[in-house]
Amino acid sequence: MDFLQHHIESIIFCSTKPVSQQDIGLVMNEMFDTILPEDDISKCLSNLVAKYKDDVYPFYIIFSGGGYQFLTKPAYQASIGIFLKQKSKKRLSTTAMETLSIIAYKQPISKSSIEQIRGVNCDYAIQKLLDKELIEIKGKADSPGKPVLYGSSEKFMDYFGINHISELPMPKDFSTDENTIGESVT
Repeated sequence: MDFLQHHIESIIFCSTKPVSQQDIGLVMNEMFDTILPEDDISKCLSNLVAKYKDDVYPFYIIFSGGGYQFLTKPAYQASIGIFLKQKSKKRLSTTAMETLSIIAYKQPISKSSIEQIRGVNCDYAIQKLLDKELIEIKGKADSPGKPVLYGSSEKFMDYFGINHISELPMPKDFSTDENTIGESVT
């Protein structure tokens, strides 16, 4: 029973929204290639709800919105609120994201080349990206004036969950038939 309970717990943990007992049952049935009794799943869910009521855990499992989900206990609301507020301050502006995208795909690249692509000055965006350590100076170009060349950093790789720049999605990965205008005539 612990084995089943651990699988159910992991499903609830990884879900971003409430998971119904029926959905849990479907996953377990497919995983074990058999139909598990509803009572076994229900008992595991009850055990998990009881387990996380203990004050040892800062979160608990509740039944809400037609399913089960992990939520932080109300006693920790203040610290979570501060964390989320600080995290939202760390988000990149549209300008910074555009600049970062150009640097990531065209690196190593000079500031003047970035500005030529964007059509506007990007001093502030580059400085913010350097401050956040998402980009770094990769060297100087051999062209007149020896402009500084920028490229992505290790922190950039970590931030976007990639190990190598070749893992970035290609522009063709973003185009779908849903993005076309009008109907095709055959």
